[in-house]
Amino acid sequence: MVSRRGPSGGPDPVALIEIDLYGELMIAASSAVEERLSTDRIDEVLRVVRRQRGEPPEGPGGAEG
Repeated sequence: MVSRRGPSGGPDPVALIEIDLYGELMIAASSAVEERLSTDRIDEVLRVVRRQRGEPPEGPGGAEG
């Protein structure tokens, strides 16, 4: 297994961001009136910007990278 820790041996910054986003989703889900969050509401919580068809992906790895 490859460690993603930096030279300082501190926590993985990507993992910390993922934990923060998961927390945001948990807060949104607990305060939602409906039983489940819609995909639009999840995108809003995670600040996802949807691309229009035909637009090129962002960056070298696309929107994800």
